[in-house]
Amino acid sequence: MPARFIASLAADRSGATAIEYALIASLIAVAAVGGFVTLGNQVGTTFTDVEAAISEAIA
Repeated sequence: MPARFIASLAADRSGATAIEYALIASLIAVAAVGGFVTLGNQVGTTFTDVEAAISEAIA
């Protein structure tokens, strides 16, 4: 019985497709997080520059 079960798992390819989709989704998520971090840093720098310009204009 266990040998037949293991053989059926080895022959089943539907799990491989699910794993491939999960790997693709994880790569997209990693790329998105990297992009959000970079964008967030740039936005923070822009707000800091604007704050400095306004402070200089007021003073």
